[in-house]
Amino acid sequence: MNRRKFIQNSALATLGAYFYEFMPVDFPVVRVPRSKRKFSSIAVEKLISDMKANLRDTELAWLFENCFPNTLDTTVDFTVRNNKPDTFVITGDIHAMWLRDSTAQVMPYLALAKQDPQLKKLLAGVIYRQTKCILIDPYANAFNKEATGSKDFKDDITQMKPELHERKWEIDSLCYPIRLSYNYWKQTKDSMPFDANWAKAMRLVITTFREQQRKESKGPYSFMRSSPRSIDTPPLDGYGFPIKPVGLIASMFRPSDDATVFPFLVPSNFFAVVSLRQLSEMASDILKDKELSLEALGLAAEVDAALKRYAIVEHPVFGKVYAYEVDGFGNRMYMDDANAPSLLSMPYFGSCKVDDPIYVNTRNMILSDSNPYYYKGFAGKGVGAPHTPEHYIWHIGLVMQALTSVDDAEIRECISILKTTHGGTGFMHESFHKDDPKKFTRSWFAWANTLFGELIWKMQREKPQLLVGI
Repeated sequence: MNRRKFIQNSALATLGAYFYEFMPVDFPVVRVPRSKRKFSSIAVEKLISDMKANLRDTELAWLFENCFPNTLDTTVDFTVRNNKPDTFVITGDIHAMWLRDSTAQVMPYLALAKQDPQLKKLLAGVIYRQTKCILIDPYANAFNKEATGSKDFKDDITQMKPELHERKWEIDSLCYPIRLSYNYWKQTKDSMPFDANWAKAMRLVITTFREQQRKESKGPYSFMRSSPRSIDTPPLDGYGFPIKPVGLIASMFRPSDDATVFPFLVPSNFFAVVSLRQLSEMASDILKDKELSLEALGLAAEVDAALKRYAIVEHPVFGKVYAYEVDGFGNRMYMDDANAPSLLSMPYFGSCKVDDPIYVNTRNMILSDSNPYYYKGFAGKGVGAPHTPEHYIWHIGLVMQALTSVDDAEIRECISILKTTHGGTGFMHESFHKDDPKKFTRSWFAWANTLFGELIWKMQREKPQLLVGI
C-alpha cells in the first residue's frame, strides 16, 4: 500500500481518536498521530492552534496543520552524541539527508527557536550534522545516517564513501548550511555550534568553491553514472561541458540533482555570493578569524563581478535578463527550474531586490511561454522542471512565486492553486499534472510541506486578507 492510501485509511479508521477540537468534519485527519511523531515542539503546536483559530478558510487551516509540522512529525532523528545535539533529517520518501533539503525543511522553525529550548537544540543538531557531512565530503549532496554505503548509487563512477548516499556536486549544497548557520545565529544569538569543526568545514567550502572556478585545472571532482536519463550524468568523462574560467563557480548539477548543460549555474552562483558574505560576517564576529573573513569576502566580490559581466544577457523579447546557465564563452540558457535556488526565487535568498529591473524582466520571462518549463492547464499554472514529467507543475515553484511577488492578485492566485492541487491528500507534493492534481510525484516531500506552511504563516501575519475567500 502506498503512503498516501495508508495515511488516509489509518486516519479514517481512527478518526474519532485523533480529531482536533476545531477540525471541520469535511476534512479527514491525515497528520501523523501524536504517538508516532518524530519530534514535538510546544512552540510549533501553539502556532498551529493560533493559526487554526485565526484562519477563516478551514481548508487552508487544515493544510497548514498538516504541512507546517511535517518535517518535525516525520523526518527528523534527534539525539545527543558526545554531549552535542545531532539531528539527521531525511527528505521524506527518500531516507537520506540532503544538505539543501535539510536546511530548507527546518528554516521556517528558526523564528520559534527562542520560545522552545528543545526545538533550538534540534536546530543546532542540524548544524552539527551538516558540519560533519561537509567534512566527510564537500562534493557530496546527500548522506546516510551511518557509514552503511549507498544501495542505490554504489556503482557511480566517482569517489564514493560509505557515509554517502549520493555524490553530485551542486554549489547550493554548501550554501544552504551557511544559510542555516547564519540565520540560526541571528535568531538565537547562540554561537555554540560554530566550533573548530565548523570553522574547518567553512574553510573547506571556500577551497571547494575555488577548485570549481577551474582557473588552473578541472579540479578533483568528476561524476559518471550508467543511466537511461541523460540528465543524470555530466558529459565529457564526468567533468561537464567546457567552461571559460571567468571567476564563476562550476556546478555539475542543479538543485534538482539534474546535470547542468552550461556549468556556470547562475542562481547558485548568486546564492554563493550571499552565503560567502554571511560567512565573512560570522568568521569576523564569532571566530575572530580575519583571514577567513577576508577570503570569503574576496571570493564573493570576485563571483559577483563575474555575474555582472556574464550572467546578464539580452533576451529577444524581454530585454536584459539573468540567464539560467552560462559557460563564459557567450553561450546561455533561457529557462528556469522550479527547484530552489532558481532565478524566480532569487529575492527569497537575498540575491537581488524584487524591484531589480533585470529580475523583473527575468520574472516576466520565466512566467511565460518563453520558459520551456512553464505550464498552464485546467488545474493551474506555474513552473515545472526537466526533473519531473512534462506538464508537471512544482508546488515549491508556486510557493516561491508567491513569496517573491509584490502583486496581491498574483499571491492569491498562487495560494488558490496550492489549495486546490493537493490531490485530496492534505499535503503538498513535488509536482502535479497541470490538468489533474491527483496525478503527482512524491507523496511525502517534507520541504514542499514546510515551505507551504511558511507562506501561509507569512501571509497571515502580513496580508491576512489574501487568505479569505480563496
